[in-house]
Amino acid sequence: MKKFIQWMNESFAPRMNKITRNAWVSAIQEAIMGVLPLILVGSLITLISILNDFISGMPNLQPISDFSFGLMSLFIAFLTPYFIMDKLKKTDRRLVAGLTGAAMFLMLLAPEFTDEGAISFAFERFGANGMFVSLFVGLLVGFVFYQFSKFSFFKSSSSLPDFIIVWFDTILPITLLLLGGWLFTFVWDFDLYLVIISLFEPLNQIGQSFVGFVLITFLCVFLYTFGISPWALYPIIFPIWVSGVEQNAANVSQSIQPENIHVFETMMAWVWIGGMGTTLPLVVLMVLLAKSKHLKAIGRVTIVPSIFNINEPVIFGSPIAFNPILMVPMWLNGIIIPVITYVVLNLGMVTIPSEVLQLWYLPVEFLLS
Repeated sequence: MKKFIQWMNESFAPRMNKITRNAWVSAIQEAIMGVLPLILVGSLITLISILNDFISGMPNLQPISDFSFGLMSLFIAFLTPYFIMDKLKKTDRRLVAGLTGAAMFLMLLAPEFTDEGAISFAFERFGANGMFVSLFVGLLVGFVFYQFSKFSFFKSSSSLPDFIIVWFDTILPITLLLLGGWLFTFVWDFDLYLVIISLFEPLNQIGQSFVGFVLITFLCVFLYTFGISPWALYPIIFPIWVSGVEQNAANVSQSIQPENIHVFETMMAWVWIGGMGTTLPLVVLMVLLAKSKHLKAIGRVTIVPSIFNINEPVIFGSPIAFNPILMVPMWLNGIIIPVITYVVLNLGMVTIPSEVLQLWYLPVEFLLS
């Protein structure tokens, strides 16, 4: 075990942290983090809408959710190339890159035009269903803009203002990207949105399977015990979460039973009580039963954050990270609890979540109620 811990500490963990700090991966992380406040607004509207069942005459607040959580893919298409340029120290063209990402994403949604000049989109493509497409577009735009940032029409000694230079230097990548989108969508009548969705559908299916659910959950916990941010996996698992709950909501609206178990709401309500790795019971035990003064003190300090599902203090304060005595039980939590959760929900003993409630900072008891 000591050799394994040493290998993880000296070899595996530094490599994973290097991946997490990679400009392209961290840009996706920043883009998702940037969208979270809008997702939380949609979640709050969902909670408030519960009052419709008890108070007559309550206004329909659904449009607020539609134009926050419902537009998340459009926002990510803008933010991903924006943050790629930011991470790669090309801040002078990050705004143009973001706008190009949003424009190309809209183009690839295959909108329909009428003779009267109206344009129509399939609104569900703006939400979680379009997240893989928006990530693809964002990465593509970021890559093209970065490559063209190495070239300039002007010499470094040019007396022109910097913003004028950026305008001209970004004409080529903008034209190339939008020309490609135009050819695919309007000339060749190729719905790239449907193609990308079909390519990533197997990943969704694997993520929603029993093995995928347990394996992904365990990997997040496993990495966390070595101080590695599970954000390294978020570009893969976050689209699975949000598209899963959106499909569940669509099923319920059509009187069909929800079937996607691997959603964020499941993770926070049953699998990660007190934070990733289900550490709230450990904190309670440290407060009530620990004989060690250190652990009892850590328990008292971390009990309130743990109730609100914030467990970094206990992970690094106990510590659990790099501590074989506490790491192994946390690994077991990452396997046993997902297994129980999946079986119970799959058997219909508990209702599968079908509403967006990404309020991870609220006590679990409140979410379950």
